[in-house]
Amino acid sequence: MSYDKALEERLVARRRALHQIPELGFQEFKTQQFILQVLEKCPQKFLHTQTWETGVLVKINGIDPSKTIGYRTDIDGLPIVEETSSPFSSQHEGRMHACGHDLHMTIALGLVEHFSRNQPAQNLVFIFQPAEEGPGGAKPILASEEFRTWKPDEIYALHIAPELPVGTIATKPGILFANTSELFIDFKGKGGHAAYPHKTEDMVVAASHFVTQLQSIVARNISPLDSAVVTIGKVEAGTKQNIIAENARIEGTIRTLSLESMKDIKARIEGLAKGLEVAFRCETTIDYGSNYCQVYNDHTLTDSFISFAENYSPITFKRCDKAMTGEDFGYFLEEIPGLMFWLGVNSEHGLHSSKLNADEASLSIAVNYMVDFLESRTSN
Repeated sequence: MSYDKALEERLVARRRALHQIPELGFQEFKTQQFILQVLEKCPQKFLHTQTWETGVLVKINGIDPSKTIGYRTDIDGLPIVEETSSPFSSQHEGRMHACGHDLHMTIALGLVEHFSRNQPAQNLVFIFQPAEEGPGGAKPILASEEFRTWKPDEIYALHIAPELPVGTIATKPGILFANTSELFIDFKGKGGHAAYPHKTEDMVVAASHFVTQLQSIVARNISPLDSAVVTIGKVEAGTKQNIIAENARIEGTIRTLSLESMKDIKARIEGLAKGLEVAFRCETTIDYGSNYCQVYNDHTLTDSFISFAENYSPITFKRCDKAMTGEDFGYFLEEIPGLMFWLGVNSEHGLHSSKLNADEASLSIAVNYMVDFLESRTSN
């Protein structure tokens, strides 16, 4: 696909508009309306649209289809206060597209726009999926009647990579992203006056001990030849400096490169919690929240993708290593062969940073590349 200045300008304008309206999972009402408005301006001759919850599905009928090829993008934002000082910063207080979903959507819309004007040989289905950041939109949309009606035979997706230069894409066959699970643990003891600690069960002390104990799981219960992460990112307890806390809560994440290690870590957490209840005379409640399976790239399709990328002169291809990143696109790949790849956007600040500021030159590069790649797939 040749360079198109008008396309580049449309992509940048759409990305900036989407960047200003980030919404949390299953609350993407403005986002959905924006997507539908763009789709309405596309030729409708062989384009069909369905909505599901706050998501959108688009089918483009092929000329003489024998298969259906899917492309998925996520559409939700994060509960982060933006600190970019950008003229198109988020207009939704406490919300930000800090994971690049505004770019993801913009690229997908660019693909739809192209193929609505240039009918492919095979069917194409584009999935604008809500709630990737939580509570998880992939599993329910996969089970929906709307998706099952248009279920693709193979599927693709991308994720921005702030650390990679613009013009670079990266992926690998097999496992790309980890299995992930949220972790929420509540501790309940007995509060009281700081001057009478013997009459209380202090949950600040209990939770603090537990956070320390958690660090032993990866160090001593997981094979050093495997990889796993247990991170506690939030601790809440107490109301005042001279009141012993009756309740405490810790929030974190578990990430593993194997399902077996995920099961082992959860079993160990539950065992440590039972011991803590005895040691600190308290009650614990564990909630694993959203759980995402690994992103496992199909070997055959990924080899074809890599071969195409290595011979595509406008971009630089890089074979990457697996990462502990989580993505519910993995649920699509459990049912449908496909792959996810990284797109370089050259940001000083990383994913989920309040200062993430991707280079918009990556938009047209991604659209041009994926148009040519999908055309190569639809011609088969």
